[in-house]
Amino acid sequence: MVAAGLVLVEGIVATIYGVAELLHLTSARLTMGLTTAAFFLAVGVGLAACSWGLSRIRSWARGPVLLAQLMALGLAWNFRDGDTWPVSVALAVPAVIVLAGILHPESLAALEDSDRSTDRR
Repeated sequence: MVAAGLVLVEGIVATIYGVAELLHLTSARLTMGLTTAAFFLAVGVGLAACSWGLSRIRSWARGPVLLAQLMALGLAWNFRDGDTWPVSVALAVPAVIVLAGILHPESLAALEDSDRSTDRR
């Protein structure tokens, strides 16, 4: 449940960033602003949907969440130097917690059991 909650927070933050990008569009960077906003809105909605899936023990949510956390760790590594280290920490800490939660043996067993129960239907 902690992993699902953190993924929901990540989704909300990404959605807010997408909306903020839309609100600050200028004609000088219209294409870049629109595509950036669309990307973050899609990521935010996708993470929120995966959070819902994780909270209901749906195995389809595991893959996208794992990918998002690995991307967050890569971004955290890029922000580790200089004045951006707080961004690095803000990205890395939740990513590690979510990964630990999703890759925990009990979580893996629950998600595998949900696959088996779905196959029987």
